[in-house]
Amino acid sequence: MKQTQPEPVPRPADAARAPQGLELRHLRYFVALADAGSFTHAARQLFIAQPTLSQQIRRLEETIGTPLLHRRREGVQLTAAGSVLLEESRNVLSLVDRGLSQTRQAAGLGRPRLRMVIPPDLPEALGVKAAVRLRSAAVAMEVDVAWLEAALDAEFSLIRTRRADAGLGWLTSSPEAVPAPLDVMILGEFEPDVWIPSTHTAACHGVISLEELAGLGVIHGPRRAQAGTYDAWSRVVQATDPRFEFTDPPFRRSLPLTLAFAATADRPTAVLTGPATAAASPVTPIRRSRPADTSGMVRVGLQQHPLTASAALVWSGDLPRPLQQVLFETADSLTTPPPPPPAELASLITG
Repeated sequence: MKQTQPEPVPRPADAARAPQGLELRHLRYFVALADAGSFTHAARQLFIAQPTLSQQIRRLEETIGTPLLHRRREGVQLTAAGSVLLEESRNVLSLVDRGLSQTRQAAGLGRPRLRMVIPPDLPEALGVKAAVRLRSAAVAMEVDVAWLEAALDAEFSLIRTRRADAGLGWLTSSPEAVPAPLDVMILGEFEPDVWIPSTHTAACHGVISLEELAGLGVIHGPRRAQAGTYDAWSRVVQATDPRFEFTDPPFRRSLPLTLAFAATADRPTAVLTGPATAAASPVTPIRRSRPADTSGMVRVGLQQHPLTASAALVWSGDLPRPLQQVLFETADSLTTPPPPPPAELASLITG
């Protein structure tokens, strides 16, 4: 007698309804893994055991019915389906978190929270001013601020993928080029500090032309730190000399060491920082009589200011109104010039 083969049990992905057994923690684990790049790092950040994380991700893949990751020795890489799920998971988790926050506020259990990114390489004067003004506006609006110290890339991915609500970053293109749903306000134009050997002919003038700079070896910060300004400034200098390329610094975040390295290079070498000084501000050359940590290098300006980047306050345009109001007031206070001094004080200053 011929036996009848049992029909295969359909996988959850084969069903017309949504996968059963899917939980929010699975999505949180998956997003953390995608951001961390490896099970080891993700498990450490989530404070769970690595085998537990691996088991939960495997269960997520079984629930959906398709592989979400390529597991390699050097880390994990998303499949096409995994990339889609990552974007949708961020949206779902953001909506859930925001809904819970609003529910708690309605019940009188909490206040709105703004997740604000402050990059570590921001000029200190701008960073301090922005943080103080933002905190003052948040206190007035009864909004809590969660500060995140992290770099913002040219696409403002942390904000666009809803891992942060707003942040300060650098913009080298038109504000209209910033993708929706992001909003942006320009806070000012900044340019790099330029250090050259004190023996260079431009040192005594306090300024150097772009052509002269292109003829030097130029140490600049690594591209991964500020890819947007790095690429934009590379194109500007390469328009003068197509063969020009920046050199990565041998030491991270140590200007004195980088200056010493440049001073002992085989050929005349300059050091270029990231955006650091308000554009068109006067530069006073530092002479060799100053402290030895300049290693015979002096700071000069660039003629005609060809290398600039806009300091921008960027946020997600779908934020609740109280959070957007805090950001509007912060940006407005940072871009509004200070009031003129009283007539009596002005006469004392000029007299």
